[in-house]
Amino acid sequence: MNVPETLTAALPFMLKYQGQTVVIKYGGNAMTDDAIKKSVLSDILLLKTLGINVVLVHGGGPAINELLDKYGKESKFINGLRYTDEETAELALTALSGMVNKSLVRDIQRLGGEAIGISGIDGRMIEVEQLSEDLGFVGKITRINTEIIERIAKTSTIPVIATAGVDTAGEIYNVNADTAASRIAGELQAERFILLSDVRGLYSNFPDEASFLPETTLAEIDHLIAAGKISGGMMPKLEAIKYAMQNGLNEAVLLDGCLKNSLIFELFTSEGFGTLIKKDDKLTF
Repeated sequence: MNVPETLTAALPFMLKYQGQTVVIKYGGNAMTDDAIKKSVLSDILLLKTLGINVVLVHGGGPAINELLDKYGKESKFINGLRYTDEETAELALTALSGMVNKSLVRDIQRLGGEAIGISGIDGRMIEVEQLSEDLGFVGKITRINTEIIERIAKTSTIPVIATAGVDTAGEIYNVNADTAASRIAGELQAERFILLSDVRGLYSNFPDEASFLPETTLAEIDHLIAAGKISGGMMPKLEAIKYAMQNGLNEAVLLDGCLKNSLIFELFTSEGFGTLIKKDDKLTF
């Protein structure tokens, strides 16, 4: 297919998403490799140029670990979640908002776009309560205040969100980035929520490429988990999607952000590229 034919085929999808909100959760290997990072941000900027209200939400585990090491703070994890004392919460905010967030804003601007970096504590965007005393300053989201996000997204500027949270007393909490991004997508009633990972999506028998699932439901995922086909690092992402589907999200996509133009292929082709997860009545896992 030549370029004009490709653009013509993509046009219905461009019109579908024009003026709609697309929330992208960005992290992992797609953020640490400079070449991949440039490719992902270029795709995001193209989406914005086409009139899509892109909301970029990011994590930053490696940057947090690096800063904690610098200050001699040992990373401790309980059931996959980082134990966070008050100093660690402050350092995590510094890494996410002061380093990762501003780096992404700078890189978008270098590519010719406009971006504003904000965190979950700005305007009490992400309100939380303590998840568990055992985890310290780790927050459970109680409310997403979307006004500041919507104001930015409807302009020519991309909101870039660092996922810290704040409680009613003004204390800062560490928040799981996948959960925060999923919840933001649900509250914004996003047309599409895309969770970038370092694998193409879900497989019924990973890593057998023939078992790749282009589309599935939460009920089908439940069966795969029970059969031991899905585990490890994919579980928190699926739990975050389920959580958001209980709070307004209807569909989500798991997508490999390390593959060039995967965002474009996912949004602007009939085949898609990652795994589309649809909401159903059985939210059990």
